[in-house]
Order: sequence, then structure tokens, then C-alpha cells
Amino acid sequence: MMEEVKISTVYITLDQFLKYVGIAETGGKGKQMILDGLVRVNGNIELKRGKKLYRGDTVSVNDRQFVII
Repeated sequence: MMEEVKISTVYITLDQFLKYVGIAETGGKGKQMILDGLVRVNGNIELKRGKKLYRGDTVSVNDRQFVII
């Protein structure tokens, strides 16, 4: 099931997003998850923690899926 995540800015960076939704307790943990290839953005493994996410983008981590609205 896709979880909707509302942002109030134009974009959010991937590492900020992981912390915002509670996937990573700290920025360092989020960075490591990204570097380990555990995070997909729009279906593709994303290795850049500064990747900008916009409305309509999807993020998948483990068995959780998010869409930014």
C-alpha cells in the first residue's frame, strides 16, 4: 500500500525525507541506508542523499512505499 506524504515546500531531499517519515532515526542512518542501496526513488536505486524529491515522486524502502503529494 502506498503511503501519502504531504510536503509544504517545493521539494525535500531524500535524506530529510527518510528522517521525516521515521524510516531513519538520524541523518547518518538515512545516509547509510541510501549508500547501501536500500532506497528506491521512482523505481530506481538512488545513491545520492541530496536527491531532490518533488510532488508525484515515489520512494520505496524495504516493504514500505511512499508517494509525495
